[in-house]
Amino acid sequence: MNLTDKLTDDGSTTPAGLVAVALAHAFALFVAISVGANISGGHVNPAVTFGAFLGGNITLLRGILYWIAQLLGSVVACLLLKFATGGLETSAFSLSSGVSASNALVFEIVMTFGLVYTVYATAVDPKKGNVGIVAPIAIGFIVGANILAGGAFDGASMNPAVSFGPAVVSWTWTNHWVYWAGPLIGAAIAALIYDNILIGDNAHEQLPTTDY
Repeated sequence: MNLTDKLTDDGSTTPAGLVAVALAHAFALFVAISVGANISGGHVNPAVTFGAFLGGNITLLRGILYWIAQLLGSVVACLLLKFATGGLETSAFSLSSGVSASNALVFEIVMTFGLVYTVYATAVDPKKGNVGIVAPIAIGFIVGANILAGGAFDGASMNPAVSFGPAVVSWTWTNHWVYWAGPLIGAAIAALIYDNILIGDNAHEQLPTTDY
């Protein structure tokens, strides 16, 4: 039996299940970013980390370390979930019937663009001012909204780590590349547009000399 089926009757395949998943992700991400913002920036997403790197906000080494932590965290979380639920299946992300890999790729690019654009606007932009206070909830809300829009089609990952853990635990890799390529492309587009056009060279905060 699938874990989401157990928790929400028919899981995210029903409107009620999709709303439940969207709200759960939105509030969980809000908390995760809030508690991690002053430690690591609260990325919890390789696509966000990639976007931050392209904008010159973190170094390559720090980005690699974040990726390792994010991917390991996802795998460990899925293993713990499987153990805590008595061995219920932790299903990998998959495409709905009638949705092609190219369709899903576009979905992931667009949704992750919105996510990383929101991250830049509320958390990265040096001109953000008091808007930074609402960054965690704004980022959580955009993820929840994207899940409502795209969850029924491809699961609305927007986060390679979220897709990686279930794929490892269930050892299911069908169309897994979509959940890496889409988010990374979307993150790159958002980061390059926001950093080069909306922030610009004059307002850019350089990396601290103590960073590595």
